Amino acid sequence: MAAPMAALGGRLRAWLPRLTQVRWSRYNPSYIEPEVNKELYRKPPEELAEEEKEKLERKALQPVKAAPPSLSSSVFSDPMISKFTNMMMKDGNKVLARSLMAQTLEAIKRKQLEKYHKAPEDEKETIECNPYVIFHQALKNCQPIIGLTSITRGGKSYQVPVPLTDNRKRFLAMKWMITECRENKHRRTLMPEKLSQELLQAYSNEGPIIKKKHMLHKMAEANRAYAHYRWW
Repeated sequence: MAAPMAALGGRLRAWLPRLTQVRWSRYNPSYIEPEVNKELYRKPPEELAEEEKEKLERKALQPVKAAPPSLSSSVFSDPMISKFTNMMMKDGNKVLARSLMAQTLEAIKRKQLEKYHKAPEDEKETIECNPYVIFHQALKNCQPIIGLTSITRGGKSYQVPVPLTDNRKRFLAMKWMITECRENKHRRTLMPEKLSQELLQAYSNEGPIIKKKHMLHKMAEANRAYAHYRWW
C-alpha cells in the first residue's frame, strides 16, 4: 500500500496546495483556468489533438479555478452585450439592466420580423432578423476612427486629433448610444423601445449617433494643423 501511495504522492506533489504567497489571488499558481467551451468535451478522443488530450489529462489531476460570473458556456453568452449591459447598469441593479437588454433584443427581433413579412419576395433576403448581428453591426458603425485630445503648448491648449484604440472606439460608441437613449427620450417612451430604435438606425448608418461620429471626424479634420503637437 505504501508503494502506490508513494507513487501517487510523487505524481500529485507538483500541485498540492502550499503556503505560497500570491499577490491579489486566492488561488495557488498550480490551479488552472476553467474551460467553458463545450465543443472540447463533445469531441471523441480520436479527434483530439495532443495538446487537447494533455489539457484534459491535467484537469483530471490538477485543481481548477472557479469560473467567474462573467464566463458562461451558454450559446447566448456575448462579451460585447455583457459589457454594454454593465455600462447601462445604474446603482448596481444588474437584474434590471439584463432585463432591459433582453427586452431590447426582443423588440429588434419583432420589428425586423414584421418588416420581413411585409416586404416583397425579392427584398426578404436583404433583411437581417438576428438581433445579435444587428447589435454588433450598429456598434461597429458608431465607432469613430479618430478623436481629439487636449494638449497644452506654450500656455495655450490645443485640440489635437489622435487615432483611437479599439477599446476607446468601443467605449465611445456604447457611451454615445446609452447617453442618447437616456437624455433624448420622451418621458412616455420606455428604454427598450428607444434603444431598439437607435440600434436599428445605427445599423442603417442613420440617426443622431452617426451624426455625432461624423461631427467628431469633421472637428478632427479642421484641427489637423495641430496634429504635429502629438510628438512634441
